[in-house]
Amino acid sequence: MKKICFILCLLLPLPLLAATRAEYKIVTASERGTYIQIGRDLAKWVADPAEINLEVLPSKGSAENVQRLRYEPGVKLALVQSDVYQGMLNQASLGNHSARQIIRPLRVILPLYDEEIYFVTRADSPLKFIHDMKDKKINVGPVGSGTALSATTLYRLMFAQALPDANASYLSNEEALLKLTGDKSVDVVVIVAGQPAKLFADMKPEARQLIKLLRLDEKAPEILRATKTYFPATIRTASYPSWLAEDVPTLTVKAFLVTYDYNLQMTQAYLNRFAQAFCLNFDNLQNYGHPKWKQVKMELPQLGKGWSYYPPMERVLRNCIARRTQAAPSASPATRECSQQEKVLGLCGI
Repeated sequence: MKKICFILCLLLPLPLLAATRAEYKIVTASERGTYIQIGRDLAKWVADPAEINLEVLPSKGSAENVQRLRYEPGVKLALVQSDVYQGMLNQASLGNHSARQIIRPLRVILPLYDEEIYFVTRADSPLKFIHDMKDKKINVGPVGSGTALSATTLYRLMFAQALPDANASYLSNEEALLKLTGDKSVDVVVIVAGQPAKLFADMKPEARQLIKLLRLDEKAPEILRATKTYFPATIRTASYPSWLAEDVPTLTVKAFLVTYDYNLQMTQAYLNRFAQAFCLNFDNLQNYGHPKWKQVKMELPQLGKGWSYYPPMERVLRNCIARRTQAAPSASPATRECSQQEKVLGLCGI
């Protein structure tokens, strides 16, 4: 009987499925970050057609998001950095009961895009490269944020030691930038955000006189250790034309859309509709959503050890991927330039 009900829930028109629209929430990050814009795109282009009222909530970031997804009523979706997710898995494998309770029932919907890591310092600072941060005063972001985990993980990877407590601060991005350029009690502000990030895009040209970005030196031994977990990327002048005079090499971390391992049939039915709407409106996300959507691929790659997709939505998305692949126009054969012998023999174009 339950099986029949589940099938009917998927097949019936939504007005018959429920008297009212579903009321769900998604946790993102700061009001001026990229995650919250991605959440708003999902609410507009995916949740709404799926008859879901998706409330987009700001948060401190990924570390807080996994906890709120696990425990806060109504939160059905979360945006999470890959290093935060992996960090929770690592702690769970080491015997941390809280980490195991949080991460065990969480499931991936799909990978999204790479988020750039910004290492901001004063314009007149002698620091030039990311690996120059050792022993400096560093703002890693609020406690519970993905940025804080990324910054402290990177520091440990690069310098084989934890960031000293005396050198760490946990201010918001805006507060930290004021400290950086004001009383100079901070030397470096670490910010994780997909470009273009509103925080930097809103800056005026005068910002060049106040702040600059530290650059990645891929040959530095500290960076070689870091790139086992993080990956090289570029912050482009096109993203911040009023601020950056040239492209800046940096590091990046992957963003994921995550949910819970729900077994309630009604919840599964609505999340399946969300997956169907995502498939149908993927082109709209890429054409009209945040520029980061252009980096998202409609694919479900193999996940790392301990990671799992949410099976009901995975089935919907894999069917979608198969249909899109079949519908894609076949590529025209590459035009080959004729050799001299073929030209002489009159064989070109045959």
